Amino acid sequence: MKIGGIIGMKQEARVAVVTGAAQGIGRRTAELLAERGYRLAIIDLRQPVEIVDAIESAGGEAFGYAGNIADESVVEHFAAAVFDRFTHADVLVNNAGISFISPAEKTAAADYRRVLEVNLVAPFLLAKAFGEKMLEARSGSIINVASVAGLLGISDRAAYNTSKHGLIGLTRTLAAEWGGRGVRVNAVCPGWVKTEMDVADQANGSYSDADITGRVPMGRFASADDIARAIAFLADERESPFINGHALSVDGGWAADGSWESLRLKKR
Repeated sequence: MKIGGIIGMKQEARVAVVTGAAQGIGRRTAELLAERGYRLAIIDLRQPVEIVDAIESAGGEAFGYAGNIADESVVEHFAAAVFDRFTHADVLVNNAGISFISPAEKTAAADYRRVLEVNLVAPFLLAKAFGEKMLEARSGSIINVASVAGLLGISDRAAYNTSKHGLIGLTRTLAAEWGGRGVRVNAVCPGWVKTEMDVADQANGSYSDADITGRVPMGRFASADDIARAIAFLADERESPFINGHALSVDGGWAADGSWESLRLKKR
């Protein structure tokens, strides 16, 4: 990772909070925001040592924390630690999430609730914890990482789809409540991204690379960098000052293409 343009006076740098930043989209988002001069507060289930070390080695500033963000007390303690270290937060990226693949009729209620707790309840808790100070400052940007599965139905993912649809609903509601007080709330809706989560999901044989690349008009998976750059755009009040309550698809055209398979492939 190469970080350039770090703001010399660290106290002038903006502060970004990124959840689930030990790997995948979260890690690349943390790296990119650090490259753009943000100080980072990072939380994951395990201590995010590697990404914190990488940012600090490149001249940035990062603070790592381990804990389950579905636990309200963990979120409260994390927020307190961030404010103690940085006094404020300018950006919150609710990236952490879990996948669960199972036919609806075989999905246990406990598994359904677990997905909702991590993917939907936790972002609300974090938005509440950090949004309060953003509202006091009348400035801030919250970006919720939803999914193309928050815009469309995808079989065998009742819990995941519901959580991501709900996250878009939460995004729009907070945008309506908080936009007039200076806090913008938006969502990014990735298509399939080549990350550790995808590798784990494919391990059970439920889909192949060809299933995804054959469906996407651009003919490839998204990269973590593709998503991170969309997040960074929405985070920056200079680049997206009047974007609020929007669900930005970063899916290579997945949700736009209603063609049947032979017609879709004929256009490659």
